[in-house]
Amino acid sequence: MKKISLNINHKKFDLFCILGLLIAALFIYLIALGNLPLRDWDEGTRALVAREIYRTGNWLHPTIYSQPYMLKPPLMMWLVSICYYLEGISEFTTRLLPSILTALGVPLLYLIGREIFERKLPAIFSALVYLTLLPVLRHGRLIMLDGMILTLFMLALFCLLKANKRRIWTLGIGLSLGLIALTKGILVLVFGLIILIFIILNKQLNIFKNIYLYLGFLLGFLPVFAWYFLQYQYYGIEFIQVHFQNQGIERVSTAVEGNKGPIWYYLIELIKYTIPWLIFFPQGLYYTWQNKRESWAILSLTCLIIYFAIISIMGTKLPWYIMPIYPFFALIIGSYLAHLWDNVKYFSKFYLGFCAFLSVASFASIIYFVLVDRQVILILMALNLSIFMGISAWKIKQNNRHFIPILILGMYLTLSLLMMSKSWIWELNEAFAVKPVGTLIKNNTPPNTKIYTSFYYSRPSLDFYSDRQVIAENITNLLQNLSNKEVYLLLDENSLVNLNVPYKILGKTDNFTLIKCQILR
Repeated sequence: MKKISLNINHKKFDLFCILGLLIAALFIYLIALGNLPLRDWDEGTRALVAREIYRTGNWLHPTIYSQPYMLKPPLMMWLVSICYYLEGISEFTTRLLPSILTALGVPLLYLIGREIFERKLPAIFSALVYLTLLPVLRHGRLIMLDGMILTLFMLALFCLLKANKRRIWTLGIGLSLGLIALTKGILVLVFGLIILIFIILNKQLNIFKNIYLYLGFLLGFLPVFAWYFLQYQYYGIEFIQVHFQNQGIERVSTAVEGNKGPIWYYLIELIKYTIPWLIFFPQGLYYTWQNKRESWAILSLTCLIIYFAIISIMGTKLPWYIMPIYPFFALIIGSYLAHLWDNVKYFSKFYLGFCAFLSVASFASIIYFVLVDRQVILILMALNLSIFMGISAWKIKQNNRHFIPILILGMYLTLSLLMMSKSWIWELNEAFAVKPVGTLIKNNTPPNTKIYTSFYYSRPSLDFYSDRQVIAENITNLLQNLSNKEVYLLLDENSLVNLNVPYKILGKTDNFTLIKCQILR
C-alpha cells in the first residue's frame, strides 16, 4: 500500500507541475498578444495567405494577391484561417494558435525531462529555463513556423522515449513528423536524421521491430504526400522549382535574399539572447559531456551538435533558424542547475560578478528609458530586473542555492513586463508605423487596387493593413512607362516635390502622401 500511495503522490506532483507550467506559459505567451502590428516579413506574408484562405475558401491551393503561394506548406495558414472564422481578423487571432502551440512546449519539455532524468528537479529547471528564453518567447508569439515546429519536434521525441514502456507511443513519432512536414516541408528530413542518430546512440534499435512505428509514419505522411501530389498535379514543375529548390536547396548552398553571415553567426545569436542562462552553459556543457552515457546527455548533445552544425554550414543565415537548439540548451542548463542545487556548496565568483553587473546595468537603463523611451512598463521592467539580479548576487555571495529560483522568477517577471510593453517586437522601429498608412490607403482607394510607393521596399504588413498590394517602385520609371492609366501613389515628401505630373491628394500621414494621377499620352 505504501508503494501505491507513493506512486499516486508522484502522479499528483507531476500533474501539479504540468498544470503550473502550462498556466505560466499561457500567461506569458498570450498577455498583450495583439498590442503591436504584424511584423515584416514572414508574419505579414502568412497573415495575408491565411486571410485569402478565409475569404476565398481555397484551402488546397493557397494564394497571395490571387497568385499561387508555393513557398511553404499550408498547415500554419490553415490554423490561422480557422481563428479568423471563429473570432474575426485581428493581430490577436492571427497570433493566437501559434502562441498556444509554442506555449505547450514548456510542459512538454518537463515531460521529456521526466523520461530522461532520474529525478524531477532537472526536469523542472529545464522547463523553467525554456519558459524564460527570450528568443523562444518572442518568436513563439509571432505567426512564425518555428515555435510550432519546436513543440512538434519535442512531441516526437517524447513519444520515442515513452515507447520504451508502451509500444503504441511510437505512433506519435510519425504523426508529429508528418505535421512538421505539413508546416515547414523538408526541414522534417533534418529532424528525422537527428531522431535516427539518437535511436542508434541510445540503443533503441528494437523500435524498428514495432509495427506502430510504421503505422504512425503511414498516417502522418499520407496527408503530406497527398498534398504535395495535388500541388504538383495543379502547378506542374513550377511547384518543384519554387518549393524545393528556392526554399530548400538554395538556402543550403547560397545566401537567399542576402541573408548571409559567417560560420559562427549562430554562436553569436546564442550569446546575444540567452542571458543570464548563458553563464551556466560552458560548465553545463562540460557536465553533460561527463554524463555522456546517460540518456539525457545523449539526447541533448546529439540534437545540439548535429542541428547546430547543419545550420552553421548553410549559406542562408536567419535568426530564427537557431530555434530548435533551445529545448536542448534548456535541458543542459536545467541539469546543471539541479547539480548545483544538490552538490555545490560554494558558487563561482563569476556568477556573483555577472549578476551584480546585470543588476547595476539594469538600474542604469532606467535613466535611458526615462530620457528616450518613457514607457512606464519598461522602467518597471528594468527596476524589476535590477532588484532580482541584485538579490541573486547577494544569495550567491552567501553560497545560498536559492539564487536559482530567484533568478528564474526575476526573468519570468521581467519578460512578462517586456511582453506587455510596446517594445517586444523591436523590428517595427526599422521602418514607418504601418497601421496609419494602411488605414489611409484602405479608406481612400478602391478595393483590389495596386498602389505604388517610393519607399525602398515592399512591406507585407502594409499590404495586410491596407488590404491592397503596395509595390515599391522607382516612381520616375513607372510614370514614364505608363500611359492612359489611373495610378495611385504613396510618396514621401521628397518624391512628391519632384513629381512632374498633375495629381490629386487623397490624404496624408506624418510620413507619406497618398495621391491619384491620370497618365495620358
